[in-house]
Amino acid sequence: MRLVPEDPENGDVRVPRLVGLMAVDAYENAHVVGLLLHAPDRPDLRVAVVDHVVRQYPPPDAQVPRESTVYVWFDFGEGEGGGGIREPRVPCPPPGGLRRELAEPGESPSCRAALSSP
Repeated sequence: MRLVPEDPENGDVRVPRLVGLMAVDAYENAHVVGLLLHAPDRPDLRVAVVDHVVRQYPPPDAQVPRESTVYVWFDFGEGEGGGGIREPRVPCPPPGGLRRELAEPGESPSCRAALSSP
């Protein structure tokens, strides 16, 4: 656990980097430096112990007053990240070479003579 020192002049603390940590570790790192943790996408943060933080605000190393709230998210929002479906799709297209492009539904096959590559 890496502790981030506080600023003795005004009592501010530096926000630790929480992205990539499990919920339980993120909570502990924030608590050690005097910060509160809130997860808008997890109403009960204590249940999300094995989930990993994917985003935080304020960002790491920002100086904030002691007992400030750090917001963390454990899931990417709609349209952010994710990576999509990863299972193999079957049947796979044949390997390599040029293939004739199929006609759109309702078109005659002769009007689409263009070739396309994979």
